[in-house]
Amino acid sequence: MPEITSRLSTALADRYRIERHLGEGGMANVYLAQDVKHDRKVAVKVLRPELAAVLGAERFVQEIKTTANLQHPHILPLFDSGEADGFLYYVMPFIDGETLRDKLNRETQLGIDEAVGITTAIADALDYAHRNNVIHRDIKPENILLHDGRPMVADFGIALALSAAAGGRMTETGMSLGTPHYMSPEQATAEKDLTSRSDIYSLGCVLYEMLTGEPPHVGGSAQAIIMKIVTDEARPVTELRKSVPPHVAAATAKSLEKLAADRFASAAEFAAALGDASYGTSAAVSVSAAMSRGDRRGWLTRLQVPIAALGGLAIGAILFAALQPTPSLPVTRYGLALPAAQAPNPEFRAIPSPDGSRIVYVGPGEGGNQLWVKERHRYDATPLAGTLNVTNFTFSPDGEWIAFVLGTQLKKLPVVGGAAITLADSASGNPGLAWLDDGSIVYIQFGGLQLRRVPDVGGQSTVVLADSAFLFLPTPLPGGRRVLFTRCQVGCAEQDLWALDLHSGAAHRVLAGAAIGQYVATGHVVYVRRDGGMFAVLFHLGSLETRGSPVPVLDSVSVINALYPLAALSSSGTLVMRVGASLSLLQRFEMVWVDRTGRETPVDSTWTFRLTSFGANIGWALSPDGSRLAIGLATDAGDDIWVKLLPRGPVSRVSYNSAAEYRPRWMPDGRSVMFGSNRPGEGTGGLYRRPANGTGSDSLLLRAATGIFEGAWSPDGHWLLFRTGGTIGQAGGRDIVGIRPGVDSVPVSVVVTPYDEEAIAVSPDGRWLAYESNETGRTEVFIRPFPNTETAKWQVSNGGGEAPLWARDGRELFYVNADRAMVAVTVGTGDEPQLGERRVLFRLRNELYLAAPEFYTPYDIGPDGRFIMARSVTPPSTVEAPLIVVENFFEELKAKVGNR
Repeated sequence: MPEITSRLSTALADRYRIERHLGEGGMANVYLAQDVKHDRKVAVKVLRPELAAVLGAERFVQEIKTTANLQHPHILPLFDSGEADGFLYYVMPFIDGETLRDKLNRETQLGIDEAVGITTAIADALDYAHRNNVIHRDIKPENILLHDGRPMVADFGIALALSAAAGGRMTETGMSLGTPHYMSPEQATAEKDLTSRSDIYSLGCVLYEMLTGEPPHVGGSAQAIIMKIVTDEARPVTELRKSVPPHVAAATAKSLEKLAADRFASAAEFAAALGDASYGTSAAVSVSAAMSRGDRRGWLTRLQVPIAALGGLAIGAILFAALQPTPSLPVTRYGLALPAAQAPNPEFRAIPSPDGSRIVYVGPGEGGNQLWVKERHRYDATPLAGTLNVTNFTFSPDGEWIAFVLGTQLKKLPVVGGAAITLADSASGNPGLAWLDDGSIVYIQFGGLQLRRVPDVGGQSTVVLADSAFLFLPTPLPGGRRVLFTRCQVGCAEQDLWALDLHSGAAHRVLAGAAIGQYVATGHVVYVRRDGGMFAVLFHLGSLETRGSPVPVLDSVSVINALYPLAALSSSGTLVMRVGASLSLLQRFEMVWVDRTGRETPVDSTWTFRLTSFGANIGWALSPDGSRLAIGLATDAGDDIWVKLLPRGPVSRVSYNSAAEYRPRWMPDGRSVMFGSNRPGEGTGGLYRRPANGTGSDSLLLRAATGIFEGAWSPDGHWLLFRTGGTIGQAGGRDIVGIRPGVDSVPVSVVVTPYDEEAIAVSPDGRWLAYESNETGRTEVFIRPFPNTETAKWQVSNGGGEAPLWARDGRELFYVNADRAMVAVTVGTGDEPQLGERRVLFRLRNELYLAAPEFYTPYDIGPDGRFIMARSVTPPSTVEAPLIVVENFFEELKAKVGNR
């Protein structure tokens, strides 16, 4: 063996560095090697010399290509194959785990749930291969690897390749394909053309051994075993292990039928039977056991007596019907296509109602996105008025209401349409609302660091969890007292699924690496990972712990930014998801100067950056002298405030708190930066300041019970204006209030109306306040005298306007109109602003950042009159991810994972 190892090492030296001999099987010797090109551990399997001599290199390499195309989570892939110095070899991943044979040697029998789970996973792999016209031919515990609890089939299709390459001359090698204990009867009798049902028999043998501790047929020699396979019936598993459920016993018996036509038609049917508690009954199993002992007339005689006693043929018909398995509902898949004017936005999840009869999704609206409802029985969808620019939504438990987030307000409205009711403020637009069956809603606090709970009829909200990490995607658990949610640390390079008991406040991690988790009626938690793989694992509602190992269910679920899966599952088993490549909405930007004609010039072509993925940290501002730029950036360290020395100087970090900091403004003296932040234990939001050079520590300037979402100083430093959200007790949503530090003990109203006011802009001389409001039914720009804002008001824009900004000399007011055009309006001096004609300067190209809607002016103006804006340098992914609906998905789930 050392001589062969040395020879092999030399032959493969340019591709693989052989490290040691791992073992040998009936067909190959196995070596651990290092893949030189890809720097990874691999298993190199070298065919035994007598086998290679019969096969020939060219035919073997040609035939093994069939297996290289198999891609499935439970199939160990084929990396490479070929011939070197007379060796025929193939290469597979090295799995640092154990085989099922190792586990059975140690434990003899496995738990029923575990055995069924392994069988279901392997059946899924077989079904996939069979549909691709590949039969394994050698399913046995030695070829099933267990990697982190996940079963994988090794050497898939190798036996087929060997058989085809040998051209039927396998007997010349002195070996037969198929381990005797797991051979199907047709393999044992050397039938030439095997079908997929041969693999089903072998898998049934493996399940039988996992349940009972031994294969269905044993003997002192290979010939004795083969004779039993052909002539003897296997003992029912319930005779060897009484705790095996009837449906598992019945499914096992059917997989081991002598006649291939009497077995399951497909591996998928085998898996479905194992997951269907109605597939077998105790009576049916007793009948099967009697038949398997050859007493076919005896069981019928015994059955006739009670039937006659019960009253003849009518009772017999009832009994016959009772013995039949309840048919499973068919699993139906279809793509959801809608007219272009109603097309779902691929950046949002579509969510099915609890009964699966309708789907709510985000689609086009006039001036933004809005919610649409698609009924199952209708071709088209219906828009929901009052949901323009929605960011987050879910169904009520009865399916009659929809809760959603607009801006920072949590609202609800009937699914058939009507007036929206505001429930809470300071809600996050990040995906996830948990509407519990006790009539409360758990939502994410703006900033992502708190979970709050509010009655679904409105009222006081309460904090149920405060954290230093980001929280998102809460989903309900039955009983109204617990939720699942996803938690990730700063940067969200990894995220975990957690469970929270709302009564005790106790939270603990349930699963690592889960992007979203949802409990379903089958007793499982179904979750999606960052890579788009969907898994299911049994979940105990009492302990809030998982049981057993997660089992792959689907792959290629689209995930936004590796954070938000585009999949949702109703309580009745309707799955709505997007499949295909995951989407990235994280853009990189550069800062550009834009002159009054629209010409763009990069500020520093060597500097690009990423804005936050959480939507809070958008904003930047020039220092009073125009030499520095304060900006909110998203980095792996979190969402923080940074200062850039213009034009090509360094970018220095200013804020360091783990909470998100957002929307910076310069203090009037130009030495410090003010910014907003929502921090645990410090109320719902506050304004902080810190020296622009990053020294010292944060100083709290102001905190408000209803949150603070932007702030601005008057030029003389006498007034600090800020914008808050609304609460149930307030008439409006967003309001502008102010305080004179050292003078006022409490904030005073500046612009407080039944409407939304935001984007605060005080003129350089401190006499005028520009802002935007939706009081006309659409967002427009207004001016009021300052600080006496109640004495007058003038509308500046007409037909839509947002993001107001004063020229440095105060003689012009700029804003962006509904066509994304920069508009300039002259403002004369006097007792009134004396507004001039609206002049369009240029249209903002799509690459220039401007959100819809924009609650904060995302640009500034330099000393030379040019605008400083952010320009996209990497547009979002446009990879298409089709929207798929799967009805009765629970049937597929049970088939793949098994019952509770």
